[in-house]
Amino acid sequence: MTSHRYDGLVALIRERQPACGSTTVVAVDGPSGSGKTSFVAELADTAGADVLHLEDLYPGWHGLVATPPLVHGILEAIAVGNVGTAARWDWVDDQPGPLLHVAPAPLLILDGVGSGAAMLRPFVSLLIWLDAPSDVRKQRALARDGDVFAPYWDIWAAQEAAHFTAEETRRHADVVVHTGA
Repeated sequence: MTSHRYDGLVALIRERQPACGSTTVVAVDGPSGSGKTSFVAELADTAGADVLHLEDLYPGWHGLVATPPLVHGILEAIAVGNVGTAARWDWVDDQPGPLLHVAPAPLLILDGVGSGAAMLRPFVSLLIWLDAPSDVRKQRALARDGDVFAPYWDIWAAQEAAHFTAEETRRHADVVVHTGA
């Protein structure tokens, strides 16, 4: 069952031309706990999109800066009709894991911090920024990931702040969605 609350956004996506070969790429970016993954799940279901979750690629808790180049390699391959590949991150063993394969598709949604980075924007047809107050975001993230994320919240938040300042991601967003009071 699809959600009608995404119909307007899906219409906007359909108006956009593919910027990654024949694939229309939508980036959903914003800080941790802003609701990106839930938002993307409903949007992908409504739009019939494939999803690339950047959390599968971040090379550990200190690896945000290394992630846009990994995604760039995947999108470069897709742009010429090839399957993009990158190593999944094995969070349990804290090392690269098996390869992740991303095939060209009519619509691909990038879900995660860094998906709207400047180096990725040439491939992106629509950039959506999600945000919520920091206390709401932290509560959501820790409720979702609990003890796993808690020791790393400050480390990750500092990387996000530096990344978003350098990239000016929110300023480049085509759509801004507030997900909390």
